[in-house]
Amino acid sequence: MAFGRKDDTQGAPASPPPPPGDATTISGRFSMPQAAAGRIQRLERLEETDQGAFTSDLSVNEFVLLHKLGFDPLGYVMGTSIYHVGLQYGNWRQSMELEVLTAAMYNARELAIDRMRTEAHALKADGIVGVHLAIQQHAWGNGELEFVAQGTAVRAKDPSASHKLADGGPFTSDLSGQDFFTLVKAGHFPRALVFGTCVYHVAHQSVRQAMKMTGQNMEIPLFTEAVYTARELAMTRMEDEAAHHGADGIVGVRAGVYNHIWGEHATEFLAVGTGVTTSPESGLDDPNLTLSLND
Repeated sequence: MAFGRKDDTQGAPASPPPPPGDATTISGRFSMPQAAAGRIQRLERLEETDQGAFTSDLSVNEFVLLHKLGFDPLGYVMGTSIYHVGLQYGNWRQSMELEVLTAAMYNARELAIDRMRTEAHALKADGIVGVHLAIQQHAWGNGELEFVAQGTAVRAKDPSASHKLADGGPFTSDLSGQDFFTLVKAGHFPRALVFGTCVYHVAHQSVRQAMKMTGQNMEIPLFTEAVYTARELAMTRMEDEAAHHGADGIVGVRAGVYNHIWGEHATEFLAVGTGVTTSPESGLDDPNLTLSLND
């Protein structure tokens, strides 16, 4: 089974198409909750009338740097999806990918990111910077997870069609304001927040294997092999996603391991970063080297 956000025909099983007449996300693949559709209408009215103060999760330094770079913050945008993650049973003694759970983690994050981009599009944004992806649980939803994507929508003072993605929507980036400033000043540009995930069942050891290790320092090849395999699947999927968006590379990569609600032997391996287009010419001056005299 193939996973990823490459296109509508190659990827994790997605939600059913939205019913006719329902508000949809910018990609047209997902429906918008009624409250979210109402929020987008309010954002569109604010944009049309140019009324109201912008909101942002930027720090003071980030705001100043973005303004100096020629980007204006438009508003704090978010997308969310409360998702019931199903069950899949793995062989107790076999390490294997849990493809049903991998598909769920992909689809839920896609919902959140697409809804966030739809809000930014309503503000006529060129992109979203400082994107944060989070998963949280609520007391009233045992077994359910809330997937959240949030960031600050920005617009260039000198608009360019190259800033936006193929669907006409805004780019996304999880870079900080400082890193975004440095990247763009150096002649490069972010394309999209990209990720790869793999939910993997790590096999249990037999009682005999566990007994052999008693009192010894030794590697556990069974576990090492499983973790290598799962991380490689997540990294490869992230790289494929970056290639789909036309990125030359990925910066700020973070690889995490999360257990969520499945127990100790079912683990999500997640790789996240920002796909960027690179330029051979840098707009930054060469750094000045300094020698500290304090030591």
